[in-house]
Amino acid sequence: MSDKKEILKHIRCGVGDIAPYVIIPGDPGRVKRIVDQMDNAEKIAENREYVTYTGEYKGVNITVCSSGIGGPAASIAFEELIKLGAKVFIRVGSAGGRQPKIPIGTPVVINASYRGEGTSMVYLPAPFPAVASLDVTNALVKAVEEQKEDYRVGIGFSRDAYYVQDKELNTLLTEAGVMAAEQEASILFIVGSKRGVKTGAIVSTDSNIYLEKQPTLQEKEKLFFVGERKCIKAALDACVILNEQKAHEF
Repeated sequence: MSDKKEILKHIRCGVGDIAPYVIIPGDPGRVKRIVDQMDNAEKIAENREYVTYTGEYKGVNITVCSSGIGGPAASIAFEELIKLGAKVFIRVGSAGGRQPKIPIGTPVVINASYRGEGTSMVYLPAPFPAVASLDVTNALVKAVEEQKEDYRVGIGFSRDAYYVQDKELNTLLTEAGVMAAEQEASILFIVGSKRGVKTGAIVSTDSNIYLEKQPTLQEKEKLFFVGERKCIKAALDACVILNEQKAHEF
């Protein structure tokens, strides 16, 4: 019998590679910006959109793995990470602000999502809510509050078609208080419910269709990266808070 460990098909990781706490950005480039804030971070694998590191932050073992854009790619990462022992997921991403008074670069803790994408429907029917775990959400709120910076907490809108705008739906959701639009939170929350793992999400706004004056792309990106740094720190600090609460031992 071979003692060579099995490597999973997409993320190319095996047993022992993944920590109980996983920070999961969509962008592979964001992985590097996260692990730069960690200690002893070792690159485990890189395949397709999935770049994976495992290291430490304030003594807590944490894995960082990119999920790519959208539900189908993200669900593959979530499923394989769960098979390898992931227990708590925090998405760190980008999103479009959906309230007129949300400046670009604002951290938004997403506590639930409108399911405007298709992947989650394969897991659970449409009436089932996409909701983050309360303890993960509370840890993110506590962590971002400690930065004493402006932030928001609320419902997100996860969608598939980035370049297609449904103006009527946008208006309806904004009037209902939706804070931000992105592409992966709802599938993370639904997979979490289906597979019995804890989930949360914090995103930095990189645009806002409701701003009266629209910044240039360069201006938007500069503001976004300031917010992204705040989100990264909040996610890492939330893992420490959750570890103190032994959130992974449920």
